[in-house]
Amino acid sequence: MARQTGFVDDYEEEEVMATAKSKETVPEVRQRRPRDPQDASRQVAAKDEAEDQGFPLPSTTDIIRITVLLIMITAAASSYVTSGESYIFGLPRPWFTKPTELKQYFRGPVYLTETELARYDGSDPSLPIYLAVNGTIFDVSAGAHTYGPGGSYHAFAGHDASRAFVTGCFMEDRTSDLRGAEDVYLPVEDPDENISSAERKTRAERERRVARKKVRDEVDRWVKFYTNSKKYFEVGKVVGVEDEPAGPAPTLCAQAEKGRPKRKNMNQKKEAPGKPVQ
Repeated sequence: MARQTGFVDDYEEEEVMATAKSKETVPEVRQRRPRDPQDASRQVAAKDEAEDQGFPLPSTTDIIRITVLLIMITAAASSYVTSGESYIFGLPRPWFTKPTELKQYFRGPVYLTETELARYDGSDPSLPIYLAVNGTIFDVSAGAHTYGPGGSYHAFAGHDASRAFVTGCFMEDRTSDLRGAEDVYLPVEDPDENISSAERKTRAERERRVARKKVRDEVDRWVKFYTNSKKYFEVGKVVGVEDEPAGPAPTLCAQAEKGRPKRKNMNQKKEAPGKPVQ
C-alpha cells in the first residue's frame, strides 16, 4: 500500500512541474482596454460629416498642382490660337519669352554704317534681316516672307529707306535723305491761275512748311509702327551718316511726281457749287 502511495505522489509531482513549465513558456496575453463609447460616437460623427460634404477638402499641394495645370493649359491654348504671339489671350508675349529678343538683349545694341547694314538684307540665311527708319535699326526677321528675297517689301531690307516710306518710291528712294521729299505733298502749280507773284510766293512758303511737317509725321509714324510691333523690335542705330548730306537734293521719282495733287483741280473743287438745301 505504501508503494502505491509513493507512485501517486511521484505522478502528482511530475504533473505539477509540467503545469508550472507550461505557464513559463506561454506568453502573457495583454488584455485590451474596453472601448470608450464616446470615442466611437465621435468617429461615427466625423464619418457622417465627411459623407455630408461629399468629398474631402483638397490639400495645399493639390491646390498648387491644379493651379499650375490650369495655367499651362491656358498658355498652350492661347499660344496655339494666336500662332505663338500670346500666352494669355489678348495680351502680347513679354519680350523675354521671345528667343530672338532675349538674345539681342544680352548681345547689346548694334551700330552699323549704311554699307554694313546692306549685308542684312536677307540674302544670307545666317544673318537676321534688318531695316532702318530715321536712323533706328529694326529686326524684321519674323517677317522674312515680306522683307526677305522675293518679298513685297524686300527693297527696304538692308537700307535706311526713310525717304521711300514717304514717297512710295521703293527702289529709287532707298535713302535716309529727306531733302525735297515734301514735294510729294505740294500741288503742281496752275500757270493760268489768276494770282499775284507775291501771293503765290507766300502761299508756297506756307504750304512747304505744312508739307515738311507731314514728312516728319510720316517718318515718325513708321518708327512707331516698328517700335510698337509685336513681331519686330529695335536692335541699334545707323552711324556715319551726315546730318547735312552733300550734293543736290534727290528728285521725286516718276510715280511720286505723277501722284502730286494738281492746283487746277483743287481750285475747281473750291469753285464747285454745294448741294442745294432741300
